[in-house]
Amino acid sequence: MWEENVDSEHEVGHKPDYSPVSWQEYFDQMEDVAVGATDSRDVFRIYKAGSDGPLLVLLHGGGHSALSWAVFTTAIASRVICRVLAMDLRGHGDTLVRQSDDFSTQTMSSDVANVIRACYGETPPPIVLIGHGVGGAIAVHTASNTLLPATVGLVAIDVVEGSAMDALHSIQNFLKGRPKSFKSMDHAIEWSVKSGQIRNLESARVSMVGQVKRCEAEEADTLEQPSPVPDMVVERNEEFYDQSYVNDKENAASESVYRWRIDLSKSEKYWDGWFRGTSNLFLSCNLPKLLLLAGIDRLDRDLTIGQMQGKFMMQVLPPCGHAVQEDKPEKVAEAVAAFLLRHKFAEARKETKKSEKEICNEN
Repeated sequence: MWEENVDSEHEVGHKPDYSPVSWQEYFDQMEDVAVGATDSRDVFRIYKAGSDGPLLVLLHGGGHSALSWAVFTTAIASRVICRVLAMDLRGHGDTLVRQSDDFSTQTMSSDVANVIRACYGETPPPIVLIGHGVGGAIAVHTASNTLLPATVGLVAIDVVEGSAMDALHSIQNFLKGRPKSFKSMDHAIEWSVKSGQIRNLESARVSMVGQVKRCEAEEADTLEQPSPVPDMVVERNEEFYDQSYVNDKENAASESVYRWRIDLSKSEKYWDGWFRGTSNLFLSCNLPKLLLLAGIDRLDRDLTIGQMQGKFMMQVLPPCGHAVQEDKPEKVAEAVAAFLLRHKFAEARKETKKSEKEICNEN
C-alpha cells in the first residue's frame, strides 16, 4: 500500500498541497563554501541554523541533499540550544566540484573536514557528526580517522553494514521502476510521497527541490536518462509508475522537464567501499555513539554484539521508511536531543526544558 502522511495544514481544500517550500522556512542561512586552491576550487552548498551550542554536522544519504534535514533542523532547534550545518555532498544538490564522480569514502570524508575548516577555522565548536545512510558511513569514516578533532559525538541513522551489503543486488531493480523525469516540481513531490520514498509531505515539499532540477526539454532530450541510486537500504518494491508524472514527448518541445540532479548509478564501484567494515569502524570510534534504526531487523551481528555490550546507544523508531529523519523528524529530534543532553553536549531550551530523565523516558 502507498502511504501518505498528509496533515491538514498542507492541504488546499480537500487535496494535498504538493507545491515546493523554500529552505528559508527551516534554515537561517544558505552559503556556498569554496574549498581548495584558488585556481581549482570546489564549491559546497551548505545550510546553517543557530548561533550557539554544539555544531551538528548533518550528512545526507545517497541521491538526497542537505534539504532532507530541513524539518529535523527546526525540530532539534526547538529542543536544545545548538548550531546546525547541513551540506550537499559532492555530486549532490547544488555543490559543484571538479571530480563529481569521485565518491570514495576518503574523498567524501575529507570534503566534510575541509568545509568545516573553511567555515570555522582550526577551532570549531564541539562537533557532533550526524549522518543518514551513505552520509552515516561518511560520518563514521570522518570520526574514525579523526579528521575533525573537535568531534565529541557520532550519530548514525539507518546505516548498518550487513543490511546495506545485502541490499546491493536490489538497486538495479529499484532504478528501473523510477520515473526518469517529471512534468513539474509538484509532480516530483507527489510521486515521492505516493511511492513511499518520503512518507512525510512536509519534508518532501522542501527536500525534493534538492533532488530534481529543471532543464529545458531540448536539453533534456540530449541527456542520458539518469536514475539516481537510493541509499543502500532499499524500500519495499512498490509498483508506482504513473505516466502522468512524466513529460509527454509530443508536447515537450516548448516545456521544461524536471530531472534527477545526480546519476549515482555511475558510482557503483564505490558502493561496496561505502559500507564494508563500517560496523566495526563505528564500534571502534572512541566517542559517545547513537544508532537510530528504521527496524530492528537492520542490525547485523557485529552491531548486535556491540549493543549487548553497551558500546553505543540505540533506538528503533516507529514504522517508517529508510528516509528516517524525513519520515519521522520529531522522533529523530527527540532521540538526538536525549543523546545530546545525556552526554551534556547541549542544554535544553528553557521554554521546553525537561529533565534528561523525562526526555529519555519519552523515548
